[in-house]
Amino acid sequence: MRTPRHLPAALVAALTLAAATACSDGGTHGTLPGHGSAGTWFVQSLTVGGKTLTAPSAARVTFPQSEPEQATGNYGCNGFTAAVTHDGASAITVKPGSTTAMACENTEFETAFAKLFTGRLAVDRQANRLTLTTADGSAIAMSSEPPAPDAPLTATAWTVTSLVSGQSATATSLPAEAAGKAVFTISADLATSGSLGCNRFSAKATGDGAQLTFGPLTTTRMACEGPVGEVERKLTELFSASPLTWSIKGGTLTLTAPDGTGLTATAASAAE
Repeated sequence: MRTPRHLPAALVAALTLAAATACSDGGTHGTLPGHGSAGTWFVQSLTVGGKTLTAPSAARVTFPQSEPEQATGNYGCNGFTAAVTHDGASAITVKPGSTTAMACENTEFETAFAKLFTGRLAVDRQANRLTLTTADGSAIAMSSEPPAPDAPLTATAWTVTSLVSGQSATATSLPAEAAGKAVFTISADLATSGSLGCNRFSAKATGDGAQLTFGPLTTTRMACEGPVGEVERKLTELFSASPLTWSIKGGTLTLTAPDGTGLTATAASAAE
């Protein structure tokens, strides 16, 4: 840098330092010190005691671009405010403020979110992902991308991705031999057809709110062995159970039987 004439050396040094600082941060301003995550973050899930709770689409936190920092957000139904202070780039301390008091359906998630989003939280920022972790290892996983809209139950091609055990309520991915083979579509009148992984099937269902009751399955009669045959057997038992409770989050459908067994399936594309 050329030294301008008639300027004191100390002033030149100060200008040089300011220019270097502007270049190092791209000349941007307003980004929060500390974790640098100003803006709205959409909650994807909570991990509490080894259990994962999927977030409703309304759950989010907005960090402002100036201090003192007053975060705002939504627990999934009720809105909230919170004071946030920073401990460098690695942690924040959250002091809950006000909240609305509406009666909400998903109280388990709301209660867990409110309990986690308080006190000192470790911050892990990775591109468009932000994870806040408590001292006991519980975590709030968030994304800067808004959640995808829920796929419709009907007129959607669903591909089974995992089966849920009734005893442990743990979802287990399908074995490689069966992956992508079990698919089904539910039409507007709840007529259901597809593949159990080996044999094709059809059934007529009736609906009552968030519950589906499937009638007898009509299937082809090919012999199915190994992992594919085992998946087919479990799916046949599941569709024969009644009623099945269904829920959709984004592009994921969950069907759960009264004994806790179930399946998860992902939306492929709208059925013709």
